[in-house]
Amino acid sequence: MGRYLVAVKQTELSSAFFGRRKGKPLRDRQASLLVHLLPKIRPSAKIDLDEKKGDIWLEIGFGSGEHLVSLATCFPDIRFIGCEPFVNGVAKALSSISAEGLQNVSIHDDEVSTLLAVLPPASIGRVYILYPDPWPKSRHHKRRLISDDFLVRLARVMKNGAQLRFVTDIDDYTAWTLSRIKRSPDFTWLQKEPMEWIKPWEGWISTRYEQKAIEAGRSPAYLIFQRI
Repeated sequence: MGRYLVAVKQTELSSAFFGRRKGKPLRDRQASLLVHLLPKIRPSAKIDLDEKKGDIWLEIGFGSGEHLVSLATCFPDIRFIGCEPFVNGVAKALSSISAEGLQNVSIHDDEVSTLLAVLPPASIGRVYILYPDPWPKSRHHKRRLISDDFLVRLARVMKNGAQLRFVTDIDDYTAWTLSRIKRSPDFTWLQKEPMEWIKPWEGWISTRYEQKAIEAGRSPAYLIFQRI
């Protein structure tokens, strides 16, 4: 793969995003990081996709950044792009990135479709989607992130053999996701036995959200798919 510079227009907000973009007022430190640090580490600032500089992993919907920051700390030779349109979550992630002094993380503070539209083909080595909004009401299912169209767009930017790692604590969303993966020509499900996906994969980094889900009696499913 050659060398690419990604330019993402932050003003191109997708009409498909249905969640909140901002919550409680930010602390002064968080607001300052949004002004001074975020522009420096957005993909629009400059992401060199020359594979000689290391593989690139993508996390879609990173929440407050717990998993993203932990991964970036554990794998300093991997470059990470985190996508999250919720301002408060981005601010918390920026605080952790700054505190850890991480240099291998970029933040796309917008809906993921604007990033997928500009990433070069076969540029991403792994994708994480952890606990996406399940939109439980049937009339809202069309808002779920996992869809036939989304998988087509995601497959375009993933390398052959790259893994898509997906976690949900909602049984219906597990079935929904598997049904779309099974009819996709671009992905295959690597796990064949129930015991393979009811337990976290090796090296799994749990989050506060997951602990609350388990305490509430919900059992997460840890699904691993491969780009073919």
